[in-house]
Amino acid sequence: MHFSYFRMSAPRFDELLHRIEPYIEHGRTHSSPVSLQERLAVTLRVLASGSSQKSVAASYQLGSATVSLMVSEVCQAIWKALRRDFVSEPKASEWTDIARDFWRVWNFPNCVGSMDEKRLQIKSPPDAGGDDFKHKGNHSVVLLAASDAKYRFTVVDVGACGPESDGGTFQDSEFGSRLLQGTLDLPPPATLPGTNITTPHVFLGDAVFPLNVHLMRPYPGINLDDAQTAYNHRHSQARRVIENTFGVLTARWRILGRPIDFHCEKTVDVVKACVALHNMLAYTDAAAPPTARYIPPKFVDGTAASGELLPGEWRGLIAGDNLLEPGRLSTAVASQAAIAVRNDLKAFFQTPQGLVPLLEEAV
Repeated sequence: MHFSYFRMSAPRFDELLHRIEPYIEHGRTHSSPVSLQERLAVTLRVLASGSSQKSVAASYQLGSATVSLMVSEVCQAIWKALRRDFVSEPKASEWTDIARDFWRVWNFPNCVGSMDEKRLQIKSPPDAGGDDFKHKGNHSVVLLAASDAKYRFTVVDVGACGPESDGGTFQDSEFGSRLLQGTLDLPPPATLPGTNITTPHVFLGDAVFPLNVHLMRPYPGINLDDAQTAYNHRHSQARRVIENTFGVLTARWRILGRPIDFHCEKTVDVVKACVALHNMLAYTDAAAPPTARYIPPKFVDGTAASGELLPGEWRGLIAGDNLLEPGRLSTAVASQAAIAVRNDLKAFFQTPQGLVPLLEEAV
């Protein structure tokens, strides 16, 4: 019951309660102030159930305005309390550990993350006014993120929200610009396993991302040769990690599965809180009892002995997807250096050191 309501066991709830306490203003003047424990419970219920604040307020016999203020305050406290320990950007040595995991688990060398960008739709509340919703049409918050090989977010860039038609490009984000300019604290280039060929460490994106020396995308087109097709298959297998990471996030925190009825600032706070909670629970999953695992074994996609994809259970829990693809993120022309990195990886996957027979048979 505790896990189904709050997405965490009672011990994890108590740990979170202890972490956020310094960041919550305690009401001293009200004759019957709402306890910190209840504030956290109400907020987690709003995030986990996807129910309206009004319905959650009724179930706790609280006023809607009180719950609305609670959710804002507690979401901000969750981000402040958890960010340093669970959502801080990796250092060079930690990127190296992530690359080791991607090679061990997903058979992709020198990979420091799987990356995607999503748009989270916002519904204009009935009383929305001012600049936030002065334009017609749908609004959204842009969420650019990368994950490690274990479905944990490593980089999260939550952009400002506004009309979907306003667009916004990958290189305009802080993380995107640092990646393209080569100013991230990534490890130096390393040799591919069992060879003397050196390549930079890379992130994996889909076709909407630009090809860069630190960012790989699949080979485009349909008339691909066998080596290009094999590369794309390996790329897709490893990049699916971020798809599953977003899938778990949305399945566990159902508020993200529908257009959110909050103003821009509050929506950003909710997104950050959900990401922080996701990482905290993913990092501490090993200590949770089997019935309270945040990501149990069959919850994410798996692979059968034949190489066939086994869909994860999260896919059956999401009725609709409110995390939408953004469209093409850049029109930048790939450099010859970036093309050479992808070609080196393609060639490596054809060597005895890089070949994975089961994967190649599934192509």
